[in-house]
Amino acid sequence: MKVVVDEEKCVAAGQCVAAAMDVFDQREDDGIVVLLNENPAAELSEDVRNAAAVCPALAIRLEE
Repeated sequence: MKVVVDEEKCVAAGQCVAAAMDVFDQREDDGIVVLLNENPAAELSEDVRNAAAVCPALAIRLEE
């Protein structure tokens, strides 16, 4: 799985960090998503899928 984020769409809600903090973080100054790992381990896939699903701006895309 490859994770792609669109920083332009991000609204800094932080839902992705809450769902998968090993894969996502937020910038200190404005809260925009920071992708920590674009190819997370298989054991994180459920958390990453959840993060993409709960993103209010649909800023996270998963490529299988």
